[in-house]
Amino acid sequence: MTIAALILIPAASGLLSFWLPSQLGRRALLVAAAVMHLGLTLSLWSARPEPTPGSWLAVDTPGLLFLTIASTLFMASAIYCTGYLSHEDVATHIDREERFLFSNEPESVFIGCLLLFLASMTLVTLSQHFGLLWVGVEATTLASAPLIYFHRNHRSLEATWKYLLICSVGIALALMGNFVLAVSASAAQAHDVNLHVTNLLANASKLDGVWLKAAFLFFLVGYGTKMGLAPMHTWLPDAHSEAPSPVSALLSGALLNCAFLGIFRVHQLCTAAGEGEFSRSLLVVFGLMSMSVAAVFILRARDFKRMLAYSSVEHMGILAIGVGLGGAGVLGAIFHAFNHSFTKAALFLAAGNILLVYDTKSINDVRGVQRRLPITGALWLAGFLAITGTPPFGTFLSEFTVLRAALDADRAVVATLYLVLLAIIFIGMANVMLKMSQGTAPESTPNSSKDKLVSVGPSLVLASLVFMFGFYIPKPLRNAFDEVTLSVREKKDSLEESATIVPLRVENETLTAISTEVQSALHEHGTEPKTDAEEIRE
Repeated sequence: MTIAALILIPAASGLLSFWLPSQLGRRALLVAAAVMHLGLTLSLWSARPEPTPGSWLAVDTPGLLFLTIASTLFMASAIYCTGYLSHEDVATHIDREERFLFSNEPESVFIGCLLLFLASMTLVTLSQHFGLLWVGVEATTLASAPLIYFHRNHRSLEATWKYLLICSVGIALALMGNFVLAVSASAAQAHDVNLHVTNLLANASKLDGVWLKAAFLFFLVGYGTKMGLAPMHTWLPDAHSEAPSPVSALLSGALLNCAFLGIFRVHQLCTAAGEGEFSRSLLVVFGLMSMSVAAVFILRARDFKRMLAYSSVEHMGILAIGVGLGGAGVLGAIFHAFNHSFTKAALFLAAGNILLVYDTKSINDVRGVQRRLPITGALWLAGFLAITGTPPFGTFLSEFTVLRAALDADRAVVATLYLVLLAIIFIGMANVMLKMSQGTAPESTPNSSKDKLVSVGPSLVLASLVFMFGFYIPKPLRNAFDEVTLSVREKKDSLEESATIVPLRVENETLTAISTEVQSALHEHGTEPKTDAEEIRE
């Protein structure tokens, strides 16, 4: 019942909003649907419904993790939209770059598509059948395209066209991946080919290896296009830049994760079938390529929303590298998905506040944000530190975990390139974001709007969560990370290769595991090792 409600509540609310005449009613419906969806999602952490054998919809740990991200970000975006839409309800607007008149799409269409977008992302995270997962990913494309075209000017039209065209090609390749996977499964299921995730994992050893590798290639390129991996990322900068800021937050923080989940499920299958080395190698290559492309374009950034878009390409590369390294890297990648999603959504919402006041996306025309919008300016600086992996934010821990995985696997070249690219991106983003935040604020701006609770509250909550993750990770979340990590562990791997993230606030059993070698060394030299409590007090 809960699973059906998670999909039907936003879907029904979205359809209703198309015909709801009241503007206030539509916005109230948007927030109410978001609250109910988040409440149902959080309830799954305490009591998951028992999966029905053969059911195409079920709650598993990877799906629940990404569902939680999507639902949380939608709640933040829905609250932000109540204030954002009040600035967009005028009949005509003057284009901020070319000064011609244009009109936005009707608010009923925007809210309706936004809710249908949530329903389609929920379908992706709950899908236990590769065919249904493909339908869900395709539905996210159709539901989100009108959102990108909210500002009906030629740039948003071009961005929407690129999005539909390039992502449709990727989705077509992913469909071919389903067909090829069915061929691989036919070796194990001669009469009744079933692409159910659980069934395939149970019979993974019987799958045809050659066809499975081919299927992974199709899925990687197909879903990798939607995920924003280079060189298939070309739709992403335009779409993120031209979409309204709350939509950009969802595209970057939630939609990209849905495509990543599709790749991750196929990688699970490859690992179970003994082809994990093949899929891991490709993921590392595409991950490094994505970080490299992002670094180049961030250094040349002229538009701060496009810069954030290329930052998303970078972080999708980090997810791919983490999963490709295996072991601790998988754990770091899943944890990084949380950190990146919350941080990037907070940054896009803050960018929306900046855009509203300065009426430009040009980096050179924005100065003194800290003085003009004090809370937004503080969020902009905090977001910069978080998105570049600076302690004590959670992004530092997740990026460091991926680095540690590379070093533990003796992948010195990967670790070196990873560090160099992170450093280049840090320099590029610092050059942009610090200049925007500091400097002399203009005496007057196109809009005199100030920080309001509805515009800065969602970003504050998201940024606070990322800050908290640097010190403390809730136990259910840690257990979920460990479970997902073990799900892609090769059978030959030893138990010691599974990793645990160590936040600054640690539990006794974790600290004991880390300090075993130190205690042994002290014991050999006749020194009594300190207890965990003594270590913590120090």
